[in-house]
Amino acid sequence: MRQRYIRIVSLWIHPGQEAAFEAFEKEAARVMARHGGHIDQAIRIAPPEGDGARASPFEVHLVSFPDWAAFDAYAADPAVLALRERRERIISRTLVMTGREAGPY
Repeated sequence: MRQRYIRIVSLWIHPGQEAAFEAFEKEAARVMARHGGHIDQAIRIAPPEGDGARASPFEVHLVSFPDWAAFDAYAADPAVLALRERRERIISRTLVMTGREAGPY
């Protein structure tokens, strides 16, 4: 049995890029879907009071692919490579962690 490849992705965006970020993520999700990938959950983080430098991420995504090979194919997709420059204008920082399913609790 193949094990799903799961990524927890924290994303910080450049100031004023909220609408561009949402459009970018919709496009990236379409490319993911071609490889069996999904943004299973997107959580918008409310910044704590006084978080002017935005220490907390703008959004956190739970992303999954059927397996590592599917993710690898996604990462090598020319459409993803074409989005790279646009991504850099919108997203200032990314933190990625790999996980696996746990529970149920």
